[in-house]
Amino acid sequence: MKILLRWLVNTLALLGLAYYLPGIEVGGFYAALITALVLGLINALVRPLIILLTLPINVLTLGLFTLVINALLFWFVSTVVKGFEVAGFWPAFWGALIMSVVSWVLGMILKD
Repeated sequence: MKILLRWLVNTLALLGLAYYLPGIEVGGFYAALITALVLGLINALVRPLIILLTLPINVLTLGLFTLVINALLFWFVSTVVKGFEVAGFWPAFWGALIMSVVSWVLGMILKD
């Protein structure tokens, strides 16, 4: 049940991002649902591997390179999902940052 709630809240956050941030467009609620699902899968499966591979850069930047990785993955999802478009790196950066904060707050609220 908590997974479905997280998915729905992330979908609504993505729709809010598209409304407020220029450069991010979502075709509709269905596209936002699919995008939130793909973002979750990419963050769960691919992101840990990329962070492990870029560990030296992450150490040198004191972890700030993780923000770049998040932005690039957010941007990558826009190339995979139809109906979700990100215009460039900076909209992807701010979108990924806001989605990360929303997901973190949601995790704190739904904590066991």
